[in-house]
Amino acid sequence: MVQTKTIERENIKRKHLVSSLITGLVIGIILGTPIGWFAHRFYYQQNLARTLICREQNSNKPAAIVDEICGSRF
Repeated sequence: MVQTKTIERENIKRKHLVSSLITGLVIGIILGTPIGWFAHRFYYQQNLARTLICREQNSNKPAAIVDEICGSRF
């Protein structure tokens, strides 16, 4: 015998959608801001270190040439 299950579907109410959206936004802001800040800080430090190492390796060249090769620190 094959038994069929009847699944009752509840319609999603608009107030549930709005509260879910607001909850998702709040959680996203709370968690997203520190993650973005740390990622930006990590990228900035890596980029600065790469630029400083390049400048150190090319320190015997004129400043204009070093800026062209390595880019500006800022």
